[in-house]
Amino acid sequence: MKRLVTALLALSMALSLAACGGSSSSSSSSSSSSSTAAPAASSSSAAPAAAESSDSDKAYIEGNGVLKIGYTYFEPMNYNDANGELTGFDTEYAKRVCEELGLTPEFIEINWDTKEIELNSKNIDCIWNGTTVTEERKENMLFGDPYVVNAQVIVIRKADAEKYTDLASLAGARMVAEVGSSGEDVIETDEILSQNEYNAMGKQIDCFLEVKSNQADAAVIDMTMAMTYCQEGTDYADLYMIPDLRLAEEQNAIAFRKGSDFAAVVNDVTKKLVEEGFMQQLADKYQLTLWS
Repeated sequence: MKRLVTALLALSMALSLAACGGSSSSSSSSSSSSSTAAPAASSSSAAPAAAESSDSDKAYIEGNGVLKIGYTYFEPMNYNDANGELTGFDTEYAKRVCEELGLTPEFIEINWDTKEIELNSKNIDCIWNGTTVTEERKENMLFGDPYVVNAQVIVIRKADAEKYTDLASLAGARMVAEVGSSGEDVIETDEILSQNEYNAMGKQIDCFLEVKSNQADAAVIDMTMAMTYCQEGTDYADLYMIPDLRLAEEQNAIAFRKGSDFAAVVNDVTKKLVEEGFMQQLADKYQLTLWS
């Protein structure tokens, strides 16, 4: 009897051990299957992230550690001081934003007429140069939040102050404006000015020279620049803005590549700088009016 009980116990233990071994093997197989499948799932989910990163301006700029800023010589936004150093409202603004973001600003002088090409080819990452927001430009660029109020004004020689007093009196005047600028848009679309002789200049500063040297009678210029140049103590003190004649009120904003996700980053930093009072201090320094 004892032998029978012992045999039965031995058989029971053997069956139990076999069952445990099967369970362990099954568990191991299942675990092995899971660990093999995991990388495949991870690889699949990483693909969209990589694609998203490659299309991200934010990732591209932060990866470079440099923000390439397109500008033209446009006082008081970007210009050289007495020591030949680049300065101005937009220059200081851009440097401060880059400081907040841990980026190095690289200022690249561009041809204003080919600004969209420079931007889309990634020769520059943004245009930070008192750029006027227009519907036409919105088709090719993405604008950040407006930050400065601007307008187009007409600059003439002081000697012609009695001759040119309003739009009607400018009929027949020789006009100049910077090529591709809002001033050029005004001349081309205004009922009176569009009938006048017109020459496009490479830079806004060239427009002042043309009027000063009597090669042109009037220039359509950004108010921000005209206010800086047409005052005593400058090389253009003999020039004059026709008073109370604003042809177009505008918003200035930073231009980015179409679809750029970096615009939102700069917008957030700008809001912080507004709250801290930095933007108002900068506007007061350069005699500009912030957009609100």
